Amino acid sequence: MQLLKVHGSENDFFILDEENLEQTITDQELRELARKLCDRKNGLHGGADGVLYVTRGHEGTNGRMRVINADGSEASMCGNGIRTVARYLSEKTGRDDFKIQTMYADLEVKRTEPFAAGVPAFAAEISPVSFAAPDLGMHIGKEQLLNDYIPELSTTIKFSAVAVPNPHLIAFVDHETISGDKLGEIGRYLNDGQNPLFPDGVNVSFIEILGPNKLFVRTFERGVGYTNACGTGMSASSLIYFLVHGEQTGLEQTIQVINPGGMVKTIIHQKPDQSYWISLIGNATETATVELPVTEALAGDFTHVVWTDTGEQTAYKQFVTALKEGK
Repeated sequence: MQLLKVHGSENDFFILDEENLEQTITDQELRELARKLCDRKNGLHGGADGVLYVTRGHEGTNGRMRVINADGSEASMCGNGIRTVARYLSEKTGRDDFKIQTMYADLEVKRTEPFAAGVPAFAAEISPVSFAAPDLGMHIGKEQLLNDYIPELSTTIKFSAVAVPNPHLIAFVDHETISGDKLGEIGRYLNDGQNPLFPDGVNVSFIEILGPNKLFVRTFERGVGYTNACGTGMSASSLIYFLVHGEQTGLEQTIQVINPGGMVKTIIHQKPDQSYWISLIGNATETATVELPVTEALAGDFTHVVWTDTGEQTAYKQFVTALKEGK
């Protein structure tokens, strides 16, 4: 089979197109393949955060994306991942503006101006948005949560909850807190499969406000753990920033979101029915092309892998270095 190693803000994945499989695989085999490929200790070239499985989409879309996490679970969407799939499908079909079918919605994607030389960028629609407890799998005794306490988690940190459509729990914190392991403690507890608050798990993000329309976001992702970046997490964080700190930002304004792996830009939009959606704009970097037998990969045997670097990571690292230096 042929794979493509990709990342958005260092949130890394293997893209697997069903057309590049030498044999049909079952859903169970797909999940096992993700676990084997993505394992950070024993997986392929240091593993990944997940597998993006590309198949034919229904009419009106350019393809379908399924998101299989590193632990074999399936996410409803992936903001960083959809940009890389957008680039893959754009180059496959020659189209730069189209829709991709995801679990809950057909989402608009389009090629945008590169972030830097050798750093291609795409914009992706993040929706649908819901604040309702049932859509979040949230059981805290409230129908919605916006900048309020969850005593079981903390008596000093206020949280907000939103599904985009992945469920996210978000808090504004100071630099010391975002640099510590409080995020990990809360994230591990809420994703243990046993807690009563979010029994199905939830993505947890901490936000440090760096200035008007400038955020730093760190995420503990359901099914993965700490990530270099979470696209839906940064989108959800931007929306909560707008709702809680509206004096600093507004609709249709560009928000710069720094993350441990780089940077994205977001824009909050509101539809006539008052519902929200978010534009997520960021890199779509392809780091390597990969070939290996699917039967060996399912067994965790990567002896016969053919790994070919694209050279794009060098350009991305230069972009991140310039970003940190404020250039």
